[in-house]
Amino acid sequence: MHIIRTIVWVVLAVALLVFSINNWRPVEVKIWEDLVLETKIPALVIVSFLAGLLPIWLLHTGTRWRMTRRISSLETAMRNAVAASAPREAEDIVSTVPPPATPTAAAPLPQPQTDEEK
Repeated sequence: MHIIRTIVWVVLAVALLVFSINNWRPVEVKIWEDLVLETKIPALVIVSFLAGLLPIWLLHTGTRWRMTRRISSLETAMRNAVAASAPREAEDIVSTVPPPATPTAAAPLPQPQTDEEK
């Protein structure tokens, strides 16, 4: 994804350079009745581009930061909930397993037969 973004920025930079070379003429921008700004066309285009890009970029960066914080807090809460419920689940498993059967004294264990008894 980074390579695509780099290619797009390089293409934009080359297009701006070609535009700047072909349109290097002064223009007058009338801001108010008495205030007139004389500038070159490429400077006007760059300032206009940045005026449109910066607010949207700042909004995107702020939203991304807020969502990253929200996701990390939700992940932490989930980890804490899982850690808190893990011992209870182990206790439930231990309580549901029956204790091992103990041998009774009434039934003696079989003894191996010797050669004389056969």
